[in-house]
Amino acid sequence: MSTLMVQGTTSDAGKSTLVTAICRWLKRQGVSVVPFKPQNMALNSAVTTDGGEIGRAQAVQAQAAGLPPHTDMNPILLKPNSDVGAQVIIHGRAVSNMDAVAYHDYKRVAMEAVLASHRRLRDAYQVVMVEGAGSPAEINLRANDIANMGFAEAVDCAVILIADIDKGGVFAHLIGTLALLSPSEQARIKGFVINRFRGDIALLQPGLDWLEQRTGKPVLGVLPYLIDFHLEAEDAVDVRQSAKSEQTLKVVVPVLPRISNHTDFDPLRLHPQVDLCFVGPGQAIPPADLIILPGSKSVRADLAWLRAQGWEAAIQRHLRYGGKLLGICGGLQMLGECIADPLGLEGPAGQNEGLGLLRFFTTLAAHKQLRNVHGRLRIDDVEISGYEIHAGISDGPALERAAVRLDDGRPDGAISEDGQVLGTYLHGLFESPAACEALLRWAGLERPQRVDYQALRERDIERLADLVEKHLDVGRLLALCNLPTETDA
Repeated sequence: MSTLMVQGTTSDAGKSTLVTAICRWLKRQGVSVVPFKPQNMALNSAVTTDGGEIGRAQAVQAQAAGLPPHTDMNPILLKPNSDVGAQVIIHGRAVSNMDAVAYHDYKRVAMEAVLASHRRLRDAYQVVMVEGAGSPAEINLRANDIANMGFAEAVDCAVILIADIDKGGVFAHLIGTLALLSPSEQARIKGFVINRFRGDIALLQPGLDWLEQRTGKPVLGVLPYLIDFHLEAEDAVDVRQSAKSEQTLKVVVPVLPRISNHTDFDPLRLHPQVDLCFVGPGQAIPPADLIILPGSKSVRADLAWLRAQGWEAAIQRHLRYGGKLLGICGGLQMLGECIADPLGLEGPAGQNEGLGLLRFFTTLAAHKQLRNVHGRLRIDDVEISGYEIHAGISDGPALERAAVRLDDGRPDGAISEDGQVLGTYLHGLFESPAACEALLRWAGLERPQRVDYQALRERDIERLADLVEKHLDVGRLLALCNLPTETDA
């Protein structure tokens, strides 16, 4: 049983992508492999089969490994709820809200949870494929580190260091990262991967030769820049879109300060008939067929931000002219008459007036609802699946006109009597092809195409595995995993 870790010179260097790629490639080789990320800070999360919550990227890596997502794959998840604080989730369950200083001291406790999860996975699988966080060279975070070299040292594992050449200065990133590590940490790095290269590899070769000579460590491969490639972003909002057809539906989404699970909109970005526009602070709010209020980690604060940015008036104008409005999770809560947080779970205790577009109110509760669900969408009576991650309990007459009827008999969300406003607690609702088609038709698209988002994701995971086979030194990779190579045979 072995553990191999991928660390990056920067955030967004390609750690998640490389772990996903190696997981699928190893699965192709008949190896039982499991993804693992000791600590993740992200507002995009997924519900696991054991009823917990992990980072969304680890759920995708689980798919690449052919496994259902489990809380051991990401034992520590931090969900920021302010610039200096976050909700701390251990083994899938929220345990506390902490500021950065308090969490720094708490890392010793968190490390125990990390090592416990790692032991269970190590005992059950041939290879534990680990993703680091940010960069191991962040000096201010080195003390009590559990996300990068602190973990690697604790479990005595090898490390691959990946750098993004598209950012520029790739050799400085690699050499600088090495220089800021201790001698024992430097020794753990067994090779480099350069990501997102465009052009003639012959022009890069002198630099690769220099890097190997300078460090004594091999370049395990150079991965090309992929065009028309999609893998769910761990945190940053991805605004890239696929090519659009002539008949398009204009969809606008406000980028809330604490927007959560914005991966909900990936199927729309990739849909050939949807022109998706994310609107950030200070930007003009364009005309649209559909406005979607997304999930939020701090609903009351984000609702206040919406009002300050002029969205309330824009929404009222949008509805007067016949536009459609959809609220997802926190966005659903905003559509009601009141949002109360008596326990101060997301900020100072208190309550705020909602947008008042649907007659219900929401109270935030200490126990978070975490479920993978299936049901039928009221619009066109089609199948829908998704997942719930919310602390709010909503009640009121508007909910009698449920947007979704779940298979266990529970109603979910609401739709207004005139059919213009719809809200649901379900994340991932556009991933169901029939539900996505019905929602686009409801929003005004006359003949929506059916797009299978799951098939698109699977296609791109397979493409990643192809890149491992073609561009990485697979013999060295197998050796780092303590697996037999052709030479051994």
